[in-house]
Amino acid sequence: MKPNIFFTADHHFGHENIIKFSERPFASPEEMNEELIKRWNERISPGDMVYHLGDISLGKPDFTKAVLDRLNGNIHLIKGNHEGAALNYPKRFASIRDYHELRIDEPENDNGKQKIILFHYAMRTWNGSHRGVWQLYGHSHGTLPDDESALSFDVGVDCHNFYPVSYEEVKEMMKKKKWTPPFAPRN
Repeated sequence: MKPNIFFTADHHFGHENIIKFSERPFASPEEMNEELIKRWNERISPGDMVYHLGDISLGKPDFTKAVLDRLNGNIHLIKGNHEGAALNYPKRFASIRDYHELRIDEPENDNGKQKIILFHYAMRTWNGSHRGVWQLYGHSHGTLPDDESALSFDVGVDCHNFYPVSYEEVKEMMKKKKWTPPFAPRN
């Protein structure tokens, strides 16, 4: 059986000010950290694949290592702008990249694949955006309005009740978009 695939971003473990900045419903960083770990592990099993699109932790390296050791899944890190502590523990990650072009087997697509661009930051255009390639991002903590006409989507925890989102959930969101191929024949 192939592993489930999840996407997430912007946990900011150990970051007290993110509670205020992003209006998170937690009384303290400790409460936030514990709830984020709980929600992660509720959705993600040890064998699942997780693409974290940046800003895992703003805590010190030892704190960050302890948090990472409690998280289920094989984590692929797409670096954000707050990765100093996480990068001190590289062996915890299945891969570490600045940017990644992921291909997933997708029987519903004509070519049997779904290509997804993974980057910490939202882009207005990306490789294959005119051909139905998706782009997933974080960084904005839900402050960017969703563009219904673009196959891009914010997977940050602030947008999803502090849970990672599955590939299937992303696929359902993309089906609701009003995207049309820009070079499609016009009637």
